Amino acid sequence: MSAQHEVGRRRTFAIISHPDAGKTTLTEKLLLYGGVIQLAGAVKAKRGRANAVSDWMEMERERGISITTSVLAFPYRGLQLNLLDTPGHADFSEDTYRTLHAVDGAVMLLDSAKGVESQTRKLFRVCRQRSIPIFTFVNKLDRPGRDPFELVGEVESVLGIGVYPITWPIFRGGTFRGVYHRLRRRVYLFESDRANSSSTTGAERPPVEVTGIDDPAVREALDERGYQQLRHDAELLDAAGDGFHEEKFLAGELSPMFFGSAVNNFGLEAFLETFCELMPPPRTRQSDQGPVEPAGAEFSGFVFKIQANMDKAHRDRVAFVRICSGKLVKGMKVHHVRSGRDLRLANPTQFLARDRATVEESYAGDVVGLHDTGAFEIGDTLTGGSSFAFEGIPSFAPEHFRRLALVDPMRRKQFSTGIEQLAQEGTVQLYRPPAGRYGDLVLGALGQLQFEVVKYRLEAEYGVEVRVEAVPWQLARWASRVDGAPLAPDELAEAVEGQVVLDVRNRLVVLFDREWALRTAEKFHPELRFAETASGVVVRAA
Repeated sequence: MSAQHEVGRRRTFAIISHPDAGKTTLTEKLLLYGGVIQLAGAVKAKRGRANAVSDWMEMERERGISITTSVLAFPYRGLQLNLLDTPGHADFSEDTYRTLHAVDGAVMLLDSAKGVESQTRKLFRVCRQRSIPIFTFVNKLDRPGRDPFELVGEVESVLGIGVYPITWPIFRGGTFRGVYHRLRRRVYLFESDRANSSSTTGAERPPVEVTGIDDPAVREALDERGYQQLRHDAELLDAAGDGFHEEKFLAGELSPMFFGSAVNNFGLEAFLETFCELMPPPRTRQSDQGPVEPAGAEFSGFVFKIQANMDKAHRDRVAFVRICSGKLVKGMKVHHVRSGRDLRLANPTQFLARDRATVEESYAGDVVGLHDTGAFEIGDTLTGGSSFAFEGIPSFAPEHFRRLALVDPMRRKQFSTGIEQLAQEGTVQLYRPPAGRYGDLVLGALGQLQFEVVKYRLEAEYGVEVRVEAVPWQLARWASRVDGAPLAPDELAEAVEGQVVLDVRNRLVVLFDREWALRTAEKFHPELRFAETASGVVVRAA
């Protein structure tokens, strides 16, 4: 197969949603349809039910939430689907933001009863900023929910994006019985005895009867009222809306909408078929030396995630790389742009959550894991020899701060190793005093639960017990000079009322205990910039 053909087969996407909209359940069902797993798992596993494949961390299994991004590669209908299953808890937005830099499209999942929720709005904004295509899947039609027309209107008004319903839900006496595919003019009917969820419902692909809207069997399956409602809705949709414009969809201005029930597998087949037709292959990526085409001959990619201890037995550390152009071959040498060094890729791996397999070749659009001895940072660019760099992945100012107190001082070495690795993979942000100064290590996070994750992982993976203690800091800002000149820690400390620290990338950060201190620093020192996000290295004097 030619490299161009292989690139054309790749579809790299993420699923974004508010917590509890059913994202991990949908992920499991896509794996079921892809033939990767034989029995779809549940996020909150009960006796006799399988755990979700994508939730591989022990803490995820215990709590029934997705905490870390999983990478899932599987084939479907001649395509290679690379699904990045992002965290579904509200506290884990930064990991999700980074992941959205690595995908070419997204599936926005909505709860049919709740519509557009707060976390969905945040993630949607990131997708819009990157102008990536967005599919909308309205989930949980097996439960009482809102009127479909109302949901369409809410997405358009709240998110400011056009919506084109491609599938439309059909009911019999209030029970979800199937979907009508508007582009194909086909009706997908599901068996009524599978309409109510139970411990085994949705474990396998349901039998689906596909027929035309005028088939008498449809009228019989829906009863007269349900059938007339379907005809009325179909005519109203055709009369009220414009047609589907693929150019607007690819620009992120129009979202095709689908309806279904992930737990029952209702509506998934119609969604997947259309998804494979519409989802674009890998896109052109911008670098500091111009656009990089996915069909280009030279290998290039960037690190968007680092995960420590996926295999606790080997204490390994994996850097996840999104390939942007060319071909990665096992054993090849690549250029690490930030350090200027060449590295050999001995055993690149592909993932199904924690399970991994060595790959001989990977192409643009694929996500591979590289064994990391500490050489990689999030945002690093790898090339076949050139020195261009892809746009940086920003760090976001945390909203919560804590210090960790070591219970057993004899475990200080393990503590230092563990907290450094967790900070480098982005679980939390680690702030330490400038060189030669004494002070506490301060942790920053976007959500409270991340501190629990750090405490849990330090104990489970490094054998270190810690106490989480309060600190007075409420705001963190990356500090630099407006003119780009170097900035010394002592000079900064004299200018602000706050604690001057360094982050894990050696950038100057000021911790403020109140908004007033930040505003005062901005007012009296216009020559300094205090930024909520940072990318790359902020220049500082020694």
